[in-house]
Amino acid sequence: MSPERVPVFLARRSYRRRRVADAARLLPLAGSVLFCVPLLWKAADTGARTVSAMTYVFALWVLLVVLSALVSRHLRSGDEERDGGEGSGGGEME
Repeated sequence: MSPERVPVFLARRSYRRRRVADAARLLPLAGSVLFCVPLLWKAADTGARTVSAMTYVFALWVLLVVLSALVSRHLRSGDEERDGGEGSGGGEME
């Protein structure tokens, strides 16, 4: 007799939750790299460069806030689903 086969792949829900957690870890790094992009811009008029850079930084800041809120909401909803199935007081230590 052959042993019972175990599926190679993870469940879809846990796989997506891990990828979202990876995105949450990568978001600050990506944000800091993207904040450095205006330092690479070259323009003839420094006034126009400053306005463009500040617009870029503000837009990037808003985008990062929205993305982090979405990732946080997705991770929080995954925690509630997981905690709800285990019952009350599942593993909390004082």
